[in-house]
Amino acid sequence: MNTLPAEISLADALRDARARLERAGVPGADVDAELLAGHVLELGRGEVQAAAIRGAGLDTVQRSRFDALVDQRATRVPLQHLTGRAPFRHLELRVGPGVFVPRPETEMVAQLAIDALRAAASPEPIAVDLGTGSGAIALALATEVPHAQVHAAENDVEAFLWAKENFAAVGAPNARVAFVDLAAAFGELDGTVSVLVSNPPYVPDDAIPRDPEVRLFDPPAALYGGPDGLDVVRVLSSVGRRLLHPGGVLVLEHGEWQGADIRALLTADGWRAAATHRDLTLRDRATTALRP
Repeated sequence: MNTLPAEISLADALRDARARLERAGVPGADVDAELLAGHVLELGRGEVQAAAIRGAGLDTVQRSRFDALVDQRATRVPLQHLTGRAPFRHLELRVGPGVFVPRPETEMVAQLAIDALRAAASPEPIAVDLGTGSGAIALALATEVPHAQVHAAENDVEAFLWAKENFAAVGAPNARVAFVDLAAAFGELDGTVSVLVSNPPYVPDDAIPRDPEVRLFDPPAALYGGPDGLDVVRVLSSVGRRLLHPGGVLVLEHGEWQGADIRALLTADGWRAAATHRDLTLRDRATTALRP
């Protein structure tokens, strides 16, 4: 562990932390250093920057906590596991070991589902999020489309516990989460759902992610989707035809190389108007389709 003086200025502590994280290959080392300091000091990132400019310092206890967190981050423990929080759209979700950390690119997947849900003709449209993980997409839908009813399903015990915690914390009265096999989920809703959305495991089994935060800490069940990465997508195609009403919208997140294969798969299954959408980095990120 790197040893700092008993008393240190916040600016010096941030400078040291940034250097340590950069040596460890952590991307965005300056951002992570400021966010970890904010976690210790219970300040936002902007407040940390302002405090450093004012010449604020860390006391012995704060210094020790900050130093320990930076050491853990340098081993590539995800930042969100250290802070226990992950931002997603307007939400702040509780996350940690056993659940997939929601990514910024998934926010546009949620937006596609939100747009489709808002466009639904029903005064109280129904949305389903299969494989909800932390509950990120489902809770975004429930809070941003309050006249909708949102049902989320998770089939992994650890992830389900995180989802339950987030659903309780957000307290959206129009959302519920269930522990259930995805293929059999919500039979009582068959033919009534306007939007089905999912961020399924889609990494091919032999395509090991490069980032240690993903490879070592995200649950394998949330990453790997069979030899071509599409095993769960095939299940979702079948479940979607059961749950959605005619004209209902399917929204699937996937890897940037999988759009053509997923469009072909859905078209062969009878879906209409399959289309792939890019995220803000111009990478193919999601495919939508309409139930005939």
